[in-house]
Amino acid sequence: MNAEYEVQLHEQIAYYRARATEYDEWFLRLGRYDHGEALNRQWFGEVADVQRALDQFAPRGRVLELACGTGWWTEQLARYAQEVTAVDASPEVIALNREKLGARDNVRYVEADLFSWEPEEAYDVVFFSFWLSHVPPARFDEFWGMVRRSLVPTGRVFFIDSLFSDTSSAQGHHREGPAAVTTVRRLNDGRDYRIFKVFYSPRELDQELARLAWRAEVDRTAEYFLYGSAHPA
Repeated sequence: MNAEYEVQLHEQIAYYRARATEYDEWFLRLGRYDHGEALNRQWFGEVADVQRALDQFAPRGRVLELACGTGWWTEQLARYAQEVTAVDASPEVIALNREKLGARDNVRYVEADLFSWEPEEAYDVVFFSFWLSHVPPARFDEFWGMVRRSLVPTGRVFFIDSLFSDTSSAQGHHREGPAAVTTVRRLNDGRDYRIFKVFYSPRELDQELARLAWRAEVDRTAEYFLYGSAHPA
């Protein structure tokens, strides 16, 4: 990976640290992310679709959550898992995650950069939401290698991510198109950050995972989300 990519990866971490207190505005469709009643209703309906898919997957046993964020999905995982190990590079979002979940005996946190972190043990399930799109294409194979090393032989993966949609982000954000691998994000205070944002279709992602000897089932909602499961072939 070239030096420019490395700089953007550091900028991406800085962005999510700075955005920590704003992140839930995106998920809850508040402020700049409010696109009106009809689109907000569609958003939450599709969130419910993805939640049902995760319920059907049933992430039991020991679960590793990569890029755990502020805890929306950590909370879901903790209902099923014997233990959740939640990893994120941002101490700010980990603090919000802890606050959201309260006292949970089955959740532990690890602050680490996922592009240099290595698992010290194996898990029954690896889960990540809205993270794969932030993995540069040059790191795609390496990332999935780390995921494979994180799993027990019978382990499974569940993932959620974004489809390209002009109404999934803040009003006024410039989306560079589904073929772009980076985008500029603006915080509420006007600061701009360039981050990686790679959009996949279900077919594209299925093909890429098959190339790496994963068996995957990749699906999508009508407008906003890509999701699926996988296990090593």
